[in-house]
Amino acid sequence: MNDHPDGRSRFRGMLAEAAGAVILLVVVLAFMWALEVFDYLLPLHLDQYGIRGLDPSGLAGILFAPFLHMGFGHLMANSLPLLILGFLAAVRGLGKFLAATLMIILVGGLGTWLTSPNVIAVGASGVIFGYFGYVVARGIFDRNILDIVIAAGVAIAYYSMLLGVLPNQPGISWQGHLFGLIAGVVAAWVLRRRTAKPITAF
Repeated sequence: MNDHPDGRSRFRGMLAEAAGAVILLVVVLAFMWALEVFDYLLPLHLDQYGIRGLDPSGLAGILFAPFLHMGFGHLMANSLPLLILGFLAAVRGLGKFLAATLMIILVGGLGTWLTSPNVIAVGASGVIFGYFGYVVARGIFDRNILDIVIAAGVAIAYYSMLLGVLPNQPGISWQGHLFGLIAGVVAAWVLRRRTAKPITAF
C-alpha cells in the first residue's frame, strides 16, 4: 500500500490541532483585551491581582498574571508574539500544547514569585518566553526534522528576546522572562518523546 495518504493525513491532523490552538489563543487574547477595556473604563486596578513576590496572598496571581497587562501598549506588544509562538508550540499536538502552557504558567509564575520581593508582576510575556524555550528545546530533545526546523527558525527570528532575561530594563520583570524561559525548557523535557529515535520526518 502507498504510505503517502497516511503521511498527508497526519500532516492535516497536525495542522487541524495547530489551528485549534490558534482559535484558543485568539479567544484568550480577546479575553485579555476585554479585561483591559473593562479595567480602563471602570478603573478597577486589576493589575493588583498579579504575582506579588514573596507574599503568600499573591500566590493566586500566578494564575491571573498572564491575563493582566499594564495598559494597551503592554498588551499590544505581547499579542502578536503570543499568537506566533503559541501556534508553533502547538504544531505537535493540542494536548501537549495545553500541558506545556500549564507548566509554563505554574513553574514560571512560581519562580517569579520566589525572586520578585515587593513587586507585582503581570503580563503574558512570561508565557511568550516559555513558548520560545519550549519550541527551541523541543527541537533538541525530540530530534524530529519538523521540530528542528521550527526551533532553528524561532531561534534566528527571536534570539534578541534573550536580552529580556537580563536585569537591564527598569519596570520589566526579567524574572518573569527568565523563569518563563526555564519553564518552557522544562516542559519540553517532560513532554519529550520517551523512546530514543533517530532523526525522523513528520
